[in-house]
Amino acid sequence: MVTATQNKNERINLRVKSSAKRLIVRAAGFEGKTISHFILTSALKCAEETVQEHQIMELNAKDSRTFFNALDAPVQFNDKLTAALEKYDSRVITK
Repeated sequence: MVTATQNKNERINLRVKSSAKRLIVRAAGFEGKTISHFILTSALKCAEETVQEHQIMELNAKDSRTFFNALDAPVQFNDKLTAALEKYDSRVITK
């Protein structure tokens, strides 16, 4: 998990309704955290869970065999595959 105590070089600003702020202040108090620390740790936890959900794929035995058989098969480029790769390249930015 990314820790909230590393060097702080970036800033995030948000505007919230007063009711949302009151709730966050109350929750931070229950945890004995500052508002900033509560928001940061909560957001990091949620972000890590979201990334995990999108990076891990679980397959049953049948789907797993199908997937690995497809990986073993030679790639056959056709118009549909070429279009899909071009669409992927235009939408996905990788650092």
